[in-house]
Amino acid sequence: MVSVAEHYEQHLGPIYVWMAGGVEAALKTGSDDIEALDLAPVGDAVAVDLGAGFGMHAIPLARRGYRVVAIDSCAELLGTLEKERGDLPVVAVEADLLAFRRHLREVPALIVCLGDTLTHLDDEASVRTLIAEASAVLPPGGTLVLSFRDYTTALAGEQRFIPVRSTDDRILTCFLDYGETRVTVNDIVHERTGGQWRLRVSSYRKLRLAPDWVVGSLETGGFSVRRRDGARGMVWVVARRA
Repeated sequence: MVSVAEHYEQHLGPIYVWMAGGVEAALKTGSDDIEALDLAPVGDAVAVDLGAGFGMHAIPLARRGYRVVAIDSCAELLGTLEKERGDLPVVAVEADLLAFRRHLREVPALIVCLGDTLTHLDDEASVRTLIAEASAVLPPGGTLVLSFRDYTTALAGEQRFIPVRSTDDRILTCFLDYGETRVTVNDIVHERTGGQWRLRVSSYRKLRLAPDWVVGSLETGGFSVRRRDGARGMVWVVARRA
């Protein structure tokens, strides 16, 4: 089994834009998320996007007026972000999420960690570290927005097989295998080249984070918290620095 960074670099990174339905469709989805979360900047504000990927949320944030620091560990996805951002004020940084403060030159008004990125961290201690780092750098009234999937209730039987996307020459299916504190994600890719189908499989682990635990950790870390059900089965948590 590989690390999250290796899984994305070697397996999902090259097909991630395809998996998301293409750049334009993904940016529309990201823009809808930003709109639903009401993340409008006040003045000349800086936003940090943790797990930015190819810019699904970083680019819409910049279009709304933020200057964005986009951090991800996958060089291929950040390369796509660089191409797609155009003249928008987005700085792409290849780095570990927990080291984001090293790459800031200004105090951010907003930090987002959207998609299912939060569950990619190694353990609950790492989640608490991210919350502490955000609390340390955000000013009073600053906002931290997290989203993640709730894996605390294990799927069973055929429910563990999730069809992600399929086209004429590629099929991506995900299979989930539940452990006590983590779920193993098996990404199964069939690709057709020259009339022949080829199989690629890679697996990595995600955290099974309970929403109440995340909310409690944020409140302990000095945030006032609002939780809601988000798009695409995500849990959305909006936390404001007290």
